[in-house]
Amino acid sequence: MNMIRLTTQSSSSLVLLYAFLVLSISLITSSSEYEDDYNFLQCLSQHSDPSILTYTSKDSNFSSVLFSTIQSLRFYSPAIRKPRVIVTPLKESHVQASVICSKRHGFQIRVRSGGHDYEGLSYVSDVPFVVVDLSNLRSINIDVENSTAWVQSGAITGELYYRIAEKSRNLGFPSVFCPTVGIGGSFQGGGYGNMLRKYGLAADNVIDARIVDAKGRVLDKESMGEDLFWAIRGGGMSFGIVVSWKIRLVYVPTNVTVFTINKNLDQGATKLVHRWQEVASELPHELFVRVSISVVNSTTKEGEKTILASFPSLYLGNTENLLAIMNERFPELGLERNDCAEMSWIQSQLYINGFPVNGSLDILLSRNQVKRYAKIKSDYVKEPIPETGLEGLWKKILEEKSVARMNFSPNGGRMAEISECEIPFPHREGNLYSIQYVVGWEGAGSEAAEPHIRWMRELHECMTPYVSKSPREAYLNYRDIDVGQSINGTATYLEGMVWGSKYFKSNYERLVQVKSQVDPENFFRNEQSIPAVAY
Repeated sequence: MNMIRLTTQSSSSLVLLYAFLVLSISLITSSSEYEDDYNFLQCLSQHSDPSILTYTSKDSNFSSVLFSTIQSLRFYSPAIRKPRVIVTPLKESHVQASVICSKRHGFQIRVRSGGHDYEGLSYVSDVPFVVVDLSNLRSINIDVENSTAWVQSGAITGELYYRIAEKSRNLGFPSVFCPTVGIGGSFQGGGYGNMLRKYGLAADNVIDARIVDAKGRVLDKESMGEDLFWAIRGGGMSFGIVVSWKIRLVYVPTNVTVFTINKNLDQGATKLVHRWQEVASELPHELFVRVSISVVNSTTKEGEKTILASFPSLYLGNTENLLAIMNERFPELGLERNDCAEMSWIQSQLYINGFPVNGSLDILLSRNQVKRYAKIKSDYVKEPIPETGLEGLWKKILEEKSVARMNFSPNGGRMAEISECEIPFPHREGNLYSIQYVVGWEGAGSEAAEPHIRWMRELHECMTPYVSKSPREAYLNYRDIDVGQSINGTATYLEGMVWGSKYFKSNYERLVQVKSQVDPENFFRNEQSIPAVAY
């Protein structure tokens, strides 16, 4: 009995000792982190002016600032490491100070403009890090006379469209569909929307930029050199922090024409999508006909689901010309005059986002975005998928019990005319269209996410016979960590090629060379960044 009592006492003592050690280590770690944060903030104050805005976990609004532009709720939970400091620059010098001080005090840096990174790499890391949130750097200056504009990286796409329309009804810009996407991230990944067949990508229309490099210098196109300027237009955020961009604005007619045709399986959706594959990339450059695949309730079989194929479209011209083109090139869709609506280009941006076209344009200025649990993937298609393949695809989509969607965006036109090495974005001639896969669900945590992510991976695997091969191409702005990743951005050349070849094809080699020249210490890095190697 005494021995048992002694053992119990000894166990209690060990538990107390363990608790004391854990508490001591926690206090030491907390003290060390506080000192690191303090030294970083002191460094910022020495290298910038008092107007710089910073937030640490001790600030009451830290969480709200961090959460403000996070779109994917998968990457906002107590278990995920938070930044030690959030810096929200108001001027270029604040960005310079953030780079200098992060480097000096051993913090990794993550850069966020709109918060749409589908894998959270702009605001999540496994090591101590700071977030440079560019949302306050959002000025836009339109030069109508020269059809150019300077736009800062923290502006959102809707703001850019709005400011252009303020100045001219006949100018626009070929950027992304969603108005809350940040300029910085979209331009550095390519940035495509419904004018890509006429004018290419957003990145194709960048003519100058200002970047803070790994040494904290501000460089423009001339001082950064041809190679770095090439790399930042579609090569991702591996080279520095681009603060602002000079872009070439494009002509849009006074009125454009939009339409959306919806067809379910009973209405011949399979044959229409198959035919669309054959004609969409060959239509006139001014015509963009997209396909969106979703699951809806059947109108003929109560309690059952069916596939809906929607054809949301933009034509840079009038209804009369559009009908003539469609009747000749794609009569199977059955487009009629009363399906069409003419409006200004800026109103068409309201239309494609489901806003009232006669409503206030101020909705484009809103940074409020839908926050969701979701997983995204992408593909490129070079040959039409046969009807049997489409039928198999529909069957797989109907298995998913949550929200599943696919978007098919046609290539061709100007996209096929630009060389695949003109900028790092390589998905040009030879691709009929791109695919965006989307699955969303309710509920936090890995247990809720697992069946939906598993289904998405199965769907992606089912598509293997029908999409690009060697490499299986993917779009950087539809970031997908499944295509490959490194540990904390420390990939070798060969490891980086796993995802680099999919995103950039043969341009990966040149991106590595540029990275190795401008950031040899690999300061700007993430799990899918371009590696720096010694040549």
